Amino acid sequence: MRYRRRHSRALLAVVLTAVLGAAGCGGSGDKSPAPGGTKARTVPVWNRSPASVAAVGDSITRGFDACTVLSDCPEVSWATGTSTDLDSLAVRLLGRTEATESSWNYAVTGARMRDLADQMKQAATHAPELVTVMIGANDACRATTSAMTSVTRFRAGFEEAMATLRKALPKTQVYVASVPNLKRLWSQGRTNPLGKQVWKLGICPSMLGDADDLDTAATVRRDTVQRRVEDYNKVLAEVCAKDRRCRFDGGAVFDYDFTTEQLSHWDWFHPSTDGQQRLAAIAYRTVTSRTP
Repeated sequence: MRYRRRHSRALLAVVLTAVLGAAGCGGSGDKSPAPGGTKARTVPVWNRSPASVAAVGDSITRGFDACTVLSDCPEVSWATGTSTDLDSLAVRLLGRTEATESSWNYAVTGARMRDLADQMKQAATHAPELVTVMIGANDACRATTSAMTSVTRFRAGFEEAMATLRKALPKTQVYVASVPNLKRLWSQGRTNPLGKQVWKLGICPSMLGDADDLDTAATVRRDTVQRRVEDYNKVLAEVCAKDRRCRFDGGAVFDYDFTTEQLSHWDWFHPSTDGQQRLAAIAYRTVTSRTP
């Protein structure tokens, strides 16, 4: 009788295992063997609470012109800033004290997509659990529309950057922000006389040059820049989608209806501290969402 009971329980366990396996109840994460190799352990692909953050990108992530004129201000960066004036992504994920010790900012003012692979290499030295990416505005903000980075080169640059990171850190997560809406920036900033004067110094001439010019040529120029930004965002989404540990913001930064309150009053182009706060909130929602 004891033998038959043990045999029945063993048989029941085998049947249940087969049924649950067929029903797909094992989860969608990575499977790695448990100690002893006796049973598979499911590990989620996306960790919604990473313990360290590294940032790469351009002047937006450096907090340029958010605190003082013509200067980086990484302490108010949307990604890794630790200032009490805002809650950056790192602060929201780690806490302000831990963010000081476990976040790193390798973004460079003026950087373009071609520079991203080198930044990834530097960020990888800390083995962060999450890398944030915001880049592309400088690829579109050129002296002329013909000088903008081609979509093909933009794609190649992003693929190289992701490959560089993956070679060093196969399991590090990546958050990718969309390129901001430069045409909305023009439409908002041009309402301020001071802003238009500052733009004449050469800030994003492909979009902001001759801000009050509404003739056909100027309209075509701005529309050309806008389409290129949209193409860049499509590339970011497509390349990111090929990596199971990469999340694109779905165009949330591009779609955000910012006002002049979110723009630096030094140059009416870069985000103010208020703008940096909004970028941090978008990133946090994407990183902590249960689904991409």
